[in-house]
Amino acid sequence: MPNLMRAVTTPAPPPRRLIAVGITRRHDGRTITVRATEAGATGTITPRGGAQ
Repeated sequence: MPNLMRAVTTPAPPPRRLIAVGITRRHDGRTITVRATEAGATGTITPRGGAQ
């Protein structure tokens, strides 16, 4: 008797890419923000009392 079962293959999921990752920290009255993307990294430090 022939084997009538077929192998089932599922398509591979599309590749995933990191869009952006970031962090915000508050330390001694300052806010430090860092963001990284494929294009590079940026960061800011806001002193106590807001941007001056």
